[in-house]
Amino acid sequence: MSILKVARLGHPVLRKITDKVDIEKISSKEIQRLIDDMIDTMREYEGIGLAAPQVHQSLQISAIESEKNPRYPGAPDIPLNILINPEIARMSEETVEGWESCLSIDDLRGKVSRSTEVDVLAYNREGEKIILDASGVLAVVLQHEIDHLNGMVYLDRMKDFTTLSHMNEFQKYWAEK
Repeated sequence: MSILKVARLGHPVLRKITDKVDIEKISSKEIQRLIDDMIDTMREYEGIGLAAPQVHQSLQISAIESEKNPRYPGAPDIPLNILINPEIARMSEETVEGWESCLSIDDLRGKVSRSTEVDVLAYNREGEKIILDASGVLAVVLQHEIDHLNGMVYLDRMKDFTTLSHMNEFQKYWAEK
């Protein structure tokens, strides 16, 4: 396994709509190695989600996992999910505003409004169709990662940039004590 270089805001790969993965190729060594490397990279940089464009691959693959993550101390444990060609089938009208950050937008955090519930259709790394009926933090992370696959970053969803903060200032002035 390898730790991959993370694309930073400004790199064109982050603004491209990604290519669907051919379902027949999910089991290929190349795709399976990319998935393993994405998992290692996400864990190394303490992310709770990582999309393929963030590691310079314009493919519809994302990894999500959270277990006692120091960057998100209040986040619940989320088991490892690999999503290939994910699509949001349903989004709740109810929204919640919460703090988001991104490995591709180093050292910043801002408030974003997201649907509180989503249903996502995708394939797992074994090529099986899956449906995730998600709420709370998982629903937010799914929306964040699927945005990456559509060439968007959380800054595009921010309505009020007065909350955009460097991490040190976030910890000092905004983090819940």
